Amino acid sequence: MRSNELRHRVKIQRKSGGRDENNDEIPVQWTDFTEIFAKVTHLSGRDLIAAQAAQSEVIARMKINYRTDIDTEMRVLFKDRIYSITSPPLDDPDSGNEYCTFTLSKFLENTG
Repeated sequence: MRSNELRHRVKIQRKSGGRDENNDEIPVQWTDFTEIFAKVTHLSGRDLIAAQAAQSEVIARMKINYRTDIDTEMRVLFKDRIYSITSPPLDDPDSGNEYCTFTLSKFLENTG
């Protein structure tokens, strides 16, 4: 992977919430987890048509340096847009630990 390939600054957020000591529900809030460089690629028209045919809502891919602490319970902020992470990390085909790729869809607030 070329060093200048990861040129987009993205923010990864995770949900917080749950229940307090009185078992009262704490409202869900999104908090910043990390800010990293990534390569965000929106699907081409051809890929979008294929994704829609497969009833997939994937609209972009995000490639980052390899890490294991990002998952599908998180979301991505990029260029004033919010994306849901819709796949577990897909490791690179060579060593499996150089970079990973996630698929992204449009974030829908009612998904959590």
